[in-house]
Amino acid sequence: MSVLLQADGVGKTFGGRGNFFSGYSDEVRAVDGVNLAIARGETLALVGESGCGKSTLGRLLLRLIEPTDGTVTFENQDIASLSSPEMRSMRKKMQIIFQDPYGSLSPRRTIGQIIGEPLEVFGVVNNRRARRERVAELLQKVGLPPETMDRLPRQFSGGQRQRVGIARAIALNPAFIVADEPVSALDVSVQAQIINLMQDLQRDEGFTYLFIAHDLAIVRHIADRVAVMYLGRIVEIGPKRQVYEAPQHPYTQALLSAAPEPEIQTRSRRIILEGDVPSPSAVPPGCSFHTRCPIARDICRKERPPLAKVAPGQNAACHFSAPNPIKAGIAPTAAKTTQSETA
Repeated sequence: MSVLLQADGVGKTFGGRGNFFSGYSDEVRAVDGVNLAIARGETLALVGESGCGKSTLGRLLLRLIEPTDGTVTFENQDIASLSSPEMRSMRKKMQIIFQDPYGSLSPRRTIGQIIGEPLEVFGVVNNRRARRERVAELLQKVGLPPETMDRLPRQFSGGQRQRVGIARAIALNPAFIVADEPVSALDVSVQAQIINLMQDLQRDEGFTYLFIAHDLAIVRHIADRVAVMYLGRIVEIGPKRQVYEAPQHPYTQALLSAAPEPEIQTRSRRIILEGDVPSPSAVPPGCSFHTRCPIARDICRKERPPLAKVAPGQNAACHFSAPNPIKAGIAPTAAKTTQSETA
């Protein structure tokens, strides 16, 4: 498959004013030198703990915020170099589904107005009747009755509102959609419906997704590839099956060990990471994970490991990533393991 979007060395720093008396800087390195390629038609899942920079990276790829450094190339165009009119035209091809189905919809506008707004703004459908017909078609695609277009968002459930958000995102037939934790605010039963809807739309329309999430069970269901993020950096990326069955980075292993397993017989030993996530304003030198890593050595504290190939299609940023470091018998030094709890 051809590459639709590529990030090269993308970074974002916020703040930086500092304190004159203490000498402390409030500069936060939210995204730090990310290299990423997303193929046309695939779903790349981006996972990690809260505050690791996932949502910031998603907005950088859409140029909703400007990068501090690096480049983002979409359909062979550097979007940072585009003028405002050129970027406005590009936005028809790049859309976002927001996490909050309540706050992302205007309470004063009808569903038809919300979904029809991008059609009007971009001049895709100028005729009011034709616009209502297009809105009715979009509502049917996301599983809502067309006659609901004159209702207000408060008359819908959370799952229905997220369907409206999806309809708005696909209204212009974009090539690329950032789904920023689109099901985290929904009930479990509704989550499955929304995920199935997104997969059906991708199959029918050929959308490319960056799916941001923290729920590894959902990611396993929807993703083609998985990228794991820690303190603004990608620490592992690869095909879903390889990442889940043979994780190469200790952080990925810890995340997967914490995911609940439905069968008691398949549950592995839980990896407990000690300590808190370091502040993005004071990222540790060397490997940023070494303060919590169960296999950290002196080299980890001094040298930042590159995101290097460890298996076909799979890269990891760990000095001991191949073979699997924990399974290779390297004794844990900074973490505890315990048997997973049984339900």
